[in-house]
Amino acid sequence: MNVVLWVAQVILGLAFFGAGFDQAVLYEDAGRRMAWVAALPKGLAVILGTLEMVGAVGLIVPAWTGTQPWLTATAALALAVLMGIAVVYHVGRREIPQIAFSTTFGLVAAFVAFGRFFVAPF
Repeated sequence: MNVVLWVAQVILGLAFFGAGFDQAVLYEDAGRRMAWVAALPKGLAVILGTLEMVGAVGLIVPAWTGTQPWLTATAALALAVLMGIAVVYHVGRREIPQIAFSTTFGLVAAFVAFGRFFVAPF
């Protein structure tokens, strides 16, 4: 189970860091490619992107270094909550692909949180 959780953590970390970087650093470019990003105020998109990047780092670094490894499960839980909020936002805009993406990554993040809190904690 530990290996499965590590694989999920790395995949989530890469995905969330990339998406967060896109929103926080490349806001104008992301806004041209994704209507939902353009619909957000720039400040909010930057905050959300930064939270995603911090969460991505939190999925891997604490567990990898052994320093405060409980932060890995907490980061996964926070990202799952963030994706839950994203689902509500995308439902309101009727953005089916984004609903599917946010739901999938939210469920995987919840799986990692549950796994790291209860099944295979550090």
